[in-house]
Amino acid sequence: MFETITARELADTQDAGVDDFTLIDTRPADSYESWRVPGAVNVPFGPTETLGVDQRETIASLADGKRIVTICGKGATSTILAAELDANEFDDVAVVTGGMREWNSLYETVRVDTTSDDLVIVQFQRRAKGCLSYLVGSKRAGEAVVVDPTRHTDQYVTTAAEHGMAITHVLDTHVHADHLSGGRTLATRLGVPYRLGERAAERDLDYEFEPLADGATITVGDTGIETLGAPGHTTEMVAYRVGDDAVLTGDSLFLDSIGRTELEFGDEGAEDGAEMQYETLHDTLLELPTELTVLPGHVTVNSDGTYENGTPGKLVGRSLDEVRDRLDLVDLDRAAFVEQMVENVPEKPDNYETVIAINRGVESVESARAATMLETGANNCAA
Repeated sequence: MFETITARELADTQDAGVDDFTLIDTRPADSYESWRVPGAVNVPFGPTETLGVDQRETIASLADGKRIVTICGKGATSTILAAELDANEFDDVAVVTGGMREWNSLYETVRVDTTSDDLVIVQFQRRAKGCLSYLVGSKRAGEAVVVDPTRHTDQYVTTAAEHGMAITHVLDTHVHADHLSGGRTLATRLGVPYRLGERAAERDLDYEFEPLADGATITVGDTGIETLGAPGHTTEMVAYRVGDDAVLTGDSLFLDSIGRTELEFGDEGAEDGAEMQYETLHDTLLELPTELTVLPGHVTVNSDGTYENGTPGKLVGRSLDEVRDRLDLVDLDRAAFVEQMVENVPEKPDNYETVIAINRGVESVESARAATMLETGANNCAA
């Protein structure tokens, strides 16, 4: 009989460097090519198929005597294949329960080094999508804020409690396009303010929020969290400077790129967004102290499931000085910068128009299952 393992167990096995198994992804080739678990090989297998001779030989060759683990979109066809393999005398077979949907809900947490023993910054990494969110708090004051929470909100409450902190504010850097924000849900659950940059009033949001003006500061203990207007990716984009330790840049600045500028403005308005992005980069972000740690809103996840800059479970962050040195766009003049942003537009995130509408409050999502389907796949908000 084949076994079952969880997505968490698969991730832990990979992180431990164990490679005594072959991971077989049964999804159609196009789904596999666009987004997969690191190390997975593709053997498409349909829900009505039985194991043919050619497939059996292919899988036997790929496995080469190793354990076989199967995965698919939600655990259906991978279970059928696992049963077929078991019936065809493959002795050591397992299936990942919940498939890629469960993989898409895995998180890692990483503590950020700070100059103060009182200040706590925790980075939450949504492993498969690359979404990054943060808890910033004071141990002495017992209070914290959460920045850019995803819809899986329990983890923020639990982590704050583990550090003896109560969450007093929930912040978003902007109206997200690639994932459903958990900001309003978390704020309502805790009865605390939900806050966005003041220019979010220009986005026709169908809910109330407390605006943060450029320069407005929220304190946790003795540390100020300063709002920095950073338009470009969106009109209302802000970054949050955390004392002399870090700057949470949202989608304004990543470790390897900057935020694309046409998701809000449309292709015809991408140039206006690029002009804003240029000014944000040079007049705001690059004017900050170079020793600040840049903590972005996303890390690029490649189609093969690997991080472009980092490793799951290790901090995604670099000093502003390092980020500047790695970013070719910094050296372009305004005209060349705008041209680069407008002429080299990557593929848009899956379902981004619906995701934006939900995050604006003008549409709703009916169930957790529907939300999962909307969010399936890696993010694609970088230029």
